[in-house]
Amino acid sequence: MPETSDRKDDHIRIIEEEDVETSGTGFADVDLVHEALPEIHRDEIDTTTTLFGHELAAPIVIESMTGGHPATTKINRALAEAAQEQNVAMGVGSQRAGLELDDEALLESYTVVRDVAPDAFLYGNVGAAQLLEYDVADVEAAVDMIDADAMAIHLNFLQEAVQPEGDVDARGCLEAIEAVASDLSVPVVVKETGNGIARDTARRLAEAGVDAIDVAGKGGTTWSGIEAYRAAAVGADRQEQVGQRFRAWGVPTAVSTLEAADEHDCVIASGGVRSGLDVAKAIALGARAGGLAKPFLSPAGQGTDAVVDLLETLELEFRTAMFVTGSATVEELRETDYVVLGRTQEYLEQRRR
Repeated sequence: MPETSDRKDDHIRIIEEEDVETSGTGFADVDLVHEALPEIHRDEIDTTTTLFGHELAAPIVIESMTGGHPATTKINRALAEAAQEQNVAMGVGSQRAGLELDDEALLESYTVVRDVAPDAFLYGNVGAAQLLEYDVADVEAAVDMIDADAMAIHLNFLQEAVQPEGDVDARGCLEAIEAVASDLSVPVVVKETGNGIARDTARRLAEAGVDAIDVAGKGGTTWSGIEAYRAAAVGADRQEQVGQRFRAWGVPTAVSTLEAADEHDCVIASGGVRSGLDVAKAIALGARAGGLAKPFLSPAGQGTDAVVDLLETLELEFRTAMFVTGSATVEELRETDYVVLGRTQEYLEQRRR
């Protein structure tokens, strides 16, 4: 099995078996102000939202996780079937393996999502570093692979720096992103992979014409930590040490959400989002939707029903947050009162200096 595909299998195994969680999203420091007299019926609250013209039942995104190894087909099938049933958005993992390797079983790990989710909002995924090798036609091939409604370009340079075989040439990526955003047939989302996007970076991406920013901030799965485990397995001791040193690096998700929303009107908040209440807090901070990845992995291994069960729980938590803030619609939730306390408030104050 080629190296790129093997790496995908390694990632899933490590996430399932090892400690790859960090803390510090900042959501614990965000309190939504309680409305004791909401004057609405909880069950009549409208949780729908629109993403690139596609109406979703709730502003919840099953974040890009995997694909590129035959063992991941089952996971993506369950996720996509649940996204179809619950009408939420879903992304696939990096499609590099599907673009570069001629393997039908491997390709199915991606194509299965549209096969089982003909109406769901699905987005593809390529790395910013790969845009230095790909042209727009290559990215269109990734769109066609899953009949994608949008394309994510992921920024994972800390992860690449820890990988023994990582791609650490980040020169020219912004120009390449701008070219893809200008010419691709579908909207372009630029997403981090667990280290956040600060204000100035969000501004540069907005000026480059990207259609959305997924902040994927600090506080959830640490890809630096994952790569540290991989480095240890192959005896790359120095890379392991670097990976452990940087496992808690990044801009906290709550901070990144606020800063990116100041620069772009379509922000997806991910990175340590673990509940419907977190999604509600993210939307109050300015996001259009909240995304989760790791919490879906174990349910996806169990099957579609388990993923649907988690989505239903998230939706009820989100609806409850709307109810007790008096928010009848997602747009009203975006205007609800909130308070930021503790380290997150200190972080924001320091950033404003």
